[in-house]
Amino acid sequence: MAEERSIVDHIKGQLAGGTTSVPVFHAVALKLQQVLSRPDFRLEEVNRLISADPGLVSQVLRVANSSYYAGLSKVGTMHEAIVRLGSREVASIAMLATQQDQYRSEDPRFNAMMQVLWKHAFCCAVGSKWLAQRTGYDMMVQEAFLAGLLHDIGNLFLLKVMEQIGKAQKLPGGQNQAIISEVLASMHVEQGYQLLQAWHLPEAYCAVVAGHEAEPWDQGNPLLALVRLADQSCKKLGIGMHKDPSLHLFGSAEAQALGLKEIALAELEIVLEDALKNPM
Repeated sequence: MAEERSIVDHIKGQLAGGTTSVPVFHAVALKLQQVLSRPDFRLEEVNRLISADPGLVSQVLRVANSSYYAGLSKVGTMHEAIVRLGSREVASIAMLATQQDQYRSEDPRFNAMMQVLWKHAFCCAVGSKWLAQRTGYDMMVQEAFLAGLLHDIGNLFLLKVMEQIGKAQKLPGGQNQAIISEVLASMHVEQGYQLLQAWHLPEAYCAVVAGHEAEPWDQGNPLLALVRLADQSCKKLGIGMHKDPSLHLFGSAEAQALGLKEIALAELEIVLEDALKNPM
């Protein structure tokens, strides 16, 4: 493991030096989340922010009219989308649409891993939102969706960092799958947390990123429980970089904290499988 540790140290040194800058968020999508964190935000602010970026407008309308929102009437303008779906829903759509674009690389190997990570992020978002609705946390639906979408953002960030360092031929020992997996496993939680803190995203999301793999974890935090359970369900189904079909979700602390029965967990697996078949 000495080689892997040396690479981890190398990456940490690169990050600490402030010489690495990679995009993992869309500026307008981030601004929307910051605006919505204020209790006095106005619909006009949301409309103005999105409408200033024609590309984002088309992305939001595309997702708003996608199969994920099947059953809703089609929307044709941003104002109509905001009025019909609500500011928070539209902001979530903006983050979803722009995040998908970030999970791409010109390097086929990194691109393949990013696409796997995207499927996991999207399905965790869908699963967390469904769980919030299923367990009576209706006021937390959009928060759960975004927390699920962003919980593993550190993995994307680190892949982009490794890709950037690799292009400069500064990564010792090459970039085989075992080394990349070691870097992600050891660093993604810390880097994801620091990333959300640096962008001043709400503390609720930061707490989820920091605690989604922690043991023990804060069982009094329902948002964290929702994302952890969605994350584990994805792992059980093999949606993402890790697969563990032996996971017994009904006996998990997360399921117990949320008061979920086995039938609900079986329904969750169906929801995730459907999301995997119909990605954004």
